Order: sequence, then structure tokens, then C-alpha cells
Amino acid sequence: MKQYVIDELRPEDQERLKRYLDKNFGASEVEGIYWIPMELEYLTPEQTQHKECGPHFVALVLEQNMLSCEFLVRTKNRVRCSCMGYATQVQRNWIMEFIDALLEALDIKI
Repeated sequence: MKQYVIDELRPEDQERLKRYLDKNFGASEVEGIYWIPMELEYLTPEQTQHKECGPHFVALVLEQNMLSCEFLVRTKNRVRCSCMGYATQVQRNWIMEFIDALLEALDIKI
């Protein structure tokens, strides 16, 4: 699996991330998984056309000492569709910039 991983989080950083993610993205059905909506401007033409599949998301996984995000754009409305798949280069950049900005906003030094 292709993913962006931030490891060796301190317990206080993990707790700060959890509070922020719970508040801004809601707790998921599965503990530690947060569904981050993909910005519309970064959707592929196919993802944009598949309105019935949307919205499209990336999944952040927060564990005890690690934050990770698969480079996979998916939907919660369908199990399989051609509009889901590995992120494009533009989408990967957005994912990494999103996470980096989140860490900076929460003053988490890596």
C-alpha cells in the first residue's frame, strides 16, 4: 500500500491530533480512522463525473504513535467503482500538504 506516514508521535501530540480530528471530521465508526473529503478542485474528471459515488475521501489513520494516510481516493457510497483508486500526483501532493499543514497548525514538530 502506498501511504504517507508520520511516526514517532509523542503521546501529547497524538492526543492533540485526536481532539482536532474528532472536532473537525467527526469520530469514525472505526476508532482512529478519519474520512477527509478530497477538495473538489483536485478530483479527476472521472471522479467529478461520478456524482452518485461522491463525495470522495482519503482515510487518515491515527494510532498511538503514528499518523498515516493511504494514497487512495475512495468513496463511502460504493465498495468498488472505477472512480476509486490510487491518488494522482496532484492528489498525493494535496494529501501531504494537508497533513503537513495540520501538524504545523497544531505545533507538532516532526
